[in-house]
Parts: sequence; structure tokens; C-alpha cells
Amino acid sequence: MRTVFRSTPFLAIVTCLLWSTAFFTVKIGLQYTNPLHFAGIRFMLSGLLLMIFFLNFRKYAGQVVIHWKFILKVAVLQTGILYFLFYKGIDMVPANIAAVISGAGPLFVSLLAHFFLRNERLSLLKGISITLGIIGIILISADRFSLKLKEAREFWGIMILVLANISSSMGNIVVAGSKKRDVNPVVLNSVQLFIGGLMLYLLSLFMEGPVSGPRPFLYYASLFWLVCISAVAYTIWFGLIRRSGVKVSELNVWKFMIPVFGAIFSWILLPDEYPETIVVMGMIIITLALLLLYHTVVKKAFFTVKQNIMEWWH
Repeated sequence: MRTVFRSTPFLAIVTCLLWSTAFFTVKIGLQYTNPLHFAGIRFMLSGLLLMIFFLNFRKYAGQVVIHWKFILKVAVLQTGILYFLFYKGIDMVPANIAAVISGAGPLFVSLLAHFFLRNERLSLLKGISITLGIIGIILISADRFSLKLKEAREFWGIMILVLANISSSMGNIVVAGSKKRDVNPVVLNSVQLFIGGLMLYLLSLFMEGPVSGPRPFLYYASLFWLVCISAVAYTIWFGLIRRSGVKVSELNVWKFMIPVFGAIFSWILLPDEYPETIVVMGMIIITLALLLLYHTVVKKAFFTVKQNIMEWWH
């Protein structure tokens, strides 16, 4: 049973399910505060939480001193830029659309990995998959497009989320391409979350102004859940990326779950959101593109999951 719970497919599925809950949770929190302020508080608390639970502070500090340049690079890409764009984007679009667009992230990872990683070359099938995914994004974006700037809020929100995907992809590539495999993933995640959160919080003071006043229970509940997601999910993911023999593009295949479950959770739990034909079509196209992109890996991954389940059952 321990083997099942520690396997790469199982941990990847758990991580993606956790991430899929973030879209509606962020939307709940944004009802009571500003985007960058909310993001900054979330990630600073996440970093501090991991720092406290690491316990060995001498080893923690030593890792930071040795790997500070690498950690800073990840913090800027994976938290600072990514969530600056993500929170700005999701504030402008419904949570289910944000889930679908963000869920196309693996397509961008595959595209950019071709240029930055030696063993991640594009094939004809990958090119078709990426094209199909882009068609899905264009379909949703065109439905939100308007020549009037004020009425094009959702369209520009989608474009910002696309930029967030690019930043996230570069963050994955930086972690996967680094030779610094001796850096502890908990330390890496803790420090990069805190630094990225601090960047976002300071930006919020200049761009949004200070936030004060009492907030309802829902705000604190959403913040608590998002802090836990950041602390747990990213630590697991960074650990998986840095496992020997794991390819970043193959690991990202499990992210096809994020747009599906992210949209479903939003439709169920947010009163103002419901399935729209165009969004559902875009979600189906992007999901098919992801499955096509990793069709051989999908078979292998699900076969591994089946074996793990059988092992656990017996």
C-alpha cells in the first residue's frame, strides 16, 4: 500500500485534484479583497507554514544559502509572475473558464520544452495536439471578444491567463532542467512561495492600496484552503519533477484533470456559474488535445494506476 501512495501517478493525481479546487476557492476569496493582496497573503503564509514544519532550521538555512539564485529564479517565475497574472486574470473571468484556460498549461509546457530541454522535442503528433488545444482557447476567447474595451473584460482576462500558462511552463522547465537535484523540494517550495508572495504583497500596496476592515468566515476559510494547497501541492509536484527518470512533459499529462474538475467544482459550488455550450466545447477540445499529446503516456500511466490498485486490493 505504501508503494501505491508513493507512486508518481497517484501523487500526480492527488496534486491535480487539489489544484482543481483552487479556481472556485479563489473566486470566493476575491469577493472580499483585492487580487494581488489576496495572492500575496496566501503565498507568504504557505511559505511560512512549510518553514515551520521543516523543523531542521540549520539544514534549511544552509540549503537557502547554497541555492539562493536557483530558488529566486523559481520564485519569480513560478509564484511572482505566474500568480500576478493568474489572480489578475481570474478576477476578470468566471472560475470555470479560468480552470479550462489554465488547464491547457501542459500544451505550453510541451511547446516551450522543445526549445529549452534537449530530450523534449516536438513531433508531428505533438504539433497537432498543441494546435487543437489552441483552437479550444480561441473558441472560448472569441465568444468573449468585443471591440469595446469595457465589454472585452473577459477576453483580456483569458489572454492574461494564457500568459500565466507560459510563465508556469517556464517555471516547470527551470526546475526540470536544473542540475541542482540536491536542493530539498520542501525548502525550494517554502522559500520560493514566501519570496513570490512578498513580491505580490508589495505590488498590491502600490497597485491596489492597503486593505483593511473585518472579513467574513468564508474569506478566511478560502484563504486557509489555498494556503494548504500551495504548501502541499507544489511541494509534491516539485518533488515529482525532480525524481530520476521523470520527464516534465509526461508528468504534466495528469493536468488534463484540472480543467475538467476545476470547471465541474465551479459549476456545482458557485451560484452564478453554469455550463455554457462554448465553454464545454472548449473544455472538451483542450482535454482531447492533452490526451492526444500524451496518448502513449496515458496508456502507460493508467496501466500503472491499475497495477497499483490491484496491488493495494490484494
